[in-house]
Amino acid sequence: MIWCRFELEGETNYGIVEEEGVIQVSGNPLDEYVITDKIHPLDSVKLLAPIKPAMLYAAGPNYRGHVDGMAARRGSDPIYPDRPSPNYRSVHAVIGTGENIVIPKGSSGAVQPEGQLAVVIGKKAKNVSVDEALDCVFGYTIGNDISERPWQQSDRTMFRGKNCDTWKPVRPWIATGLSLKEFQIIVHHNGIVWEGFSSSDQIWDTATWIHELSKYATLYPGDVLWMGTQGADGDMVPGDVIEVEISNIGTLKNYIVAED
Repeated sequence: MIWCRFELEGETNYGIVEEEGVIQVSGNPLDEYVITDKIHPLDSVKLLAPIKPAMLYAAGPNYRGHVDGMAARRGSDPIYPDRPSPNYRSVHAVIGTGENIVIPKGSSGAVQPEGQLAVVIGKKAKNVSVDEALDCVFGYTIGNDISERPWQQSDRTMFRGKNCDTWKPVRPWIATGLSLKEFQIIVHHNGIVWEGFSSSDQIWDTATWIHELSKYATLYPGDVLWMGTQGADGDMVPGDVIEVEISNIGTLKNYIVAED
């Protein structure tokens, strides 16, 4: 099943995406809901980020290729993580597909995309085992963890380097009922492939991350976990178009602009 969140005539609702269009739902897919008889053509609605997460977690670094790429950028040897080390991202930076990613005036220009598989939590999870962890997953979507590398490397926190307004684009729908064996993730820059990798290359898989997170923090329905990226792609500039494609989920597309 494909879930979306959309705006039509000034109202925001959830819906189920089918061939005939978007079937409007009353309520929340993470709680109680009723399927209505209202069906809207897909091109008649404005698709929003599929969820407004209360918490947005980032699993990183979670690919050896990303550790290698960042080390090469710094001119140092790579240091691989010895345990999962989650971080936070700003929920206020979340935007939907087709929206603008804004580069702040103070940026040096070294702003890069990080195409990622995003996991939506479907039920409360605390101290869950690895074997139980995937039972807590509602579905999967796509994230792009926009990053300003000089700020990321020089600042004491990730505040500027990862969390500026508009820097957390999310695919407009959530795919449920998928097998997590393997997702193919491709980052396109102006129509050219910048990065292609498989979720099977993760250092730690989704179940391990949920298990680890739930040791210390209770996860709630609607929380989202971004699963990391492989490389350290090139720099984006205003006028660029960036797309993140993930097999069986779709494509997230955004436009790069400079702050006014």
